[in-house]
Amino acid sequence: MSLSLAIVGLPNVGKSSLFNLLTKTQVEASNYPFCTIDPNVGVVAVPDKRLDLLSEMSKSKKTIATSIEFVDVAGLVKGAHKGEGLGNQFLANIRECDAICEVIRGFKNDNIVHVAGKIDPRDDKETIDLELIFADTSTVTKRLEKSEKEVKSGDKEAIFLRETLQKIKTELESGVPVRNIDLEEKEKKALKPLNLLTAKPIIYLINGEEKDFNSEHLKFLHSENTLFINVKLEQEIMSLNEEERQEYLEELGLKQSGLDKLISASYKLLDLDTFFTTGPEETRAWTIKSGSLAPVAGSAIHTDFEKLFIRVEVINWEKLLQAGSFNKAKEQGLIRIEGKNYIVKDGDVCVFLINK
Repeated sequence: MSLSLAIVGLPNVGKSSLFNLLTKTQVEASNYPFCTIDPNVGVVAVPDKRLDLLSEMSKSKKTIATSIEFVDVAGLVKGAHKGEGLGNQFLANIRECDAICEVIRGFKNDNIVHVAGKIDPRDDKETIDLELIFADTSTVTKRLEKSEKEVKSGDKEAIFLRETLQKIKTELESGVPVRNIDLEEKEKKALKPLNLLTAKPIIYLINGEEKDFNSEHLKFLHSENTLFINVKLEQEIMSLNEEERQEYLEELGLKQSGLDKLISASYKLLDLDTFFTTGPEETRAWTIKSGSLAPVAGSAIHTDFEKLFIRVEVINWEKLLQAGSFNKAKEQGLIRIEGKNYIVKDGDVCVFLINK
C-alpha cells in the first residue's frame, strides 16, 4: 500500500529541514521563498519495536518495515489558489497525496526571513488553511457549473451530486474544511473524484518548543493532531550515532525522538493497522486499512491472496514472543484458525493459506 504525506507551509518555516531529517536526504533548503520548485520525495520506515522483537525471535535474515512517503512541497503563500508563487503547481502536488503535514513556524531567528515579516503561528495556520479552502471552493464551483447541465437529463446520480456540491460549497464559503463537514458515505463517495484538499486528514507540526508559546496560542494550536517538534534540536539528535542518540534522549527525558513521533502519528492519521509475517528468511510489517477482512489484508502480500484465500493462522505478536516460536505457540494451542470474515487486528502475526 503506497501512502504519502505532503509537507506544506509558508516559506522558511522548516519544511525542507524537516524533510532532510525524515529521509536523511539533503534537499536544497534556502532562505528564499520558492527555492524548492519540484517536490522532493522520500520514503521513510515506520519505527516499530514489535517488528525488531519478532525478527530477533525468528533469527530472520531480513527485517522489512512498513513505510510512508513524504513529499516536500515548496512554500505556499497568500494567494496560492490564484497562482501566486507558483501556487497552482504546488497545490496539484498536495492533491496527489493521501494526507497533509502542515508545518507552522514557532521559532525566532532574525537570520531567517519570514515571508510575512513577523512570527505569528496563528496567522500562518490561517493563511495555509484558507488557501486550501479557497482552492477547494474553486474546484467545487467549477464542478457545480458542469453538474447543472448534467441534471437536465434527470439522472438521479447527477442530481445527488449537485445537491452534495451545493452543501459543500456553502460550508467552504463559511470557512469550514471538508474533513469537518458531517457527510454520509454516499456523499463522500460522490466527492472522491474531486480529490479535495481539505478532505484529506491533516496533522499540524509546530516547529518550536511548546514552552515558548503563550496561553492564547496554545489554546488555538492544540488539537489531537498537533505536534510540537523543535527541528533544530532534532538535527542535533540525528547527528549522533545510535548509542549517543539514545543517551541524549534519556537525558532530555524523552522516550522517542520528535521525528519518530511524527512518523507514528502520520501512520495513525491515515487510519492504518500493521500485521506481521515472520520466519527465518524474513520478518516483515504489512500496512492495511483498519477494519480490513483477512482476504483483503492478504492482498497486501500479493494481490492473488484475496481471490485464492482459504484461511489464515493468527496470533497476537506478544503471545507469539511469550511462546518463543510459531511451532511452540501451536503446541500450546495459541494459534487461531480464522476464515474470510475475520477482521485482521493491529499487531496480528499471520500465516495465510491459499488455494494454489
